[in-house]
Amino acid sequence: MKLIIAIVQDKDANRLSNQFIDDDVRATRLSSTGGFLKSGNTTFMIGIEDERVEEVLSVIQEASHTRQQFMTPPVNLDAQLDSTSSYPVEVQVGGATVFVVPVEQFHQF
Repeated sequence: MKLIIAIVQDKDANRLSNQFIDDDVRATRLSSTGGFLKSGNTTFMIGIEDERVEEVLSVIQEASHTRQQFMTPPVNLDAQLDSTSSYPVEVQVGGATVFVVPVEQFHQF
């Protein structure tokens, strides 16, 4: 058995959740916040049999898309630095960060 921890952008979370339901994948959904952009994410925790891991990874990959987004860097109070650092910059966001870890024991009470 494996534990899959998938962190996806909120914009992809509902589509992924619905696909999990369609594919009979049980997942626990947690709200989370990204550290870089401080934007909303959703973390899915999925306990799954070893033989279904690739299937679940494929579902996550299909439902999670990268996109471009503008971000304004934090205000820099150092007057010696270039003033252009406060202009919005385009960054790539989205997709999924996925961890697959072995499960030594599983209990359901």
